Amino acid sequence: MVPLVCSSSSQMSLKVNWICRFKQHSHANNREHSSLFSVRGMSTKLVGQQVVRIGIVRSSDWSFVRGSRVDLSPKVAGCVPHRRNYKVSASWFTNSQIASSVFTLGTAAILPFYTLMVLAPKAELTKKTMESTIPFVALGLLYAYLLYLSWTPDTIQLMFASKYWLPELSGIGKMFSSEMTLASAWIHLLAVDLFAARQVYQDGLENEIETRHSVSLCLLFCPIGIVTHMFTKLLRKSTANTK
Repeated sequence: MVPLVCSSSSQMSLKVNWICRFKQHSHANNREHSSLFSVRGMSTKLVGQQVVRIGIVRSSDWSFVRGSRVDLSPKVAGCVPHRRNYKVSASWFTNSQIASSVFTLGTAAILPFYTLMVLAPKAELTKKTMESTIPFVALGLLYAYLLYLSWTPDTIQLMFASKYWLPELSGIGKMFSSEMTLASAWIHLLAVDLFAARQVYQDGLENEIETRHSVSLCLLFCPIGIVTHMFTKLLRKSTANTK
């Protein structure tokens, strides 16, 4: 009878020990699962080109002989390429950058025409170049584009601020506070000045009048250049009549 009692008590102690070990393994597995859950969700993005998923594979098995066992092994998924479309967009440039670029481009584009009219006014290249309307079409399209970008709902109100629908200096000043509007006005002036300089140049060729000084003034001070050409023309006629 004594051996039977000892055997039953030893079996009870083994069961108690096995239950305690199973609970300890369960608590450990829960802690590992909560910590691995955050690791499994980690991802790294490399310069917008590929995404690498990083995680840990958790496998567990249990048996009466070995008890509970947890195997941890790192898992790195394959790289998934993500291509980005790099397209030129107008939104990449600010209004200030566009206005500055157009200001420089427009100024540089008209200089060759003035150079030909001043340095070689009687050359065939200069005559054919100044007969073309392409420069004025290009400047007109550029001006229209800038006008579109600078247009606001208050533009008309600023242009005709008075009760008589006439421009006022204060309203024009507010309108030209924008760099885009200022750039459009500059292109407008370049087109008008070049057109006036061409008229002076062609009139000088027709009447055999010196126009280099008048054309040069049209580049910077267009009204003064026109007036200078008129005085030069009158002086030429008076000199011819005297002779």
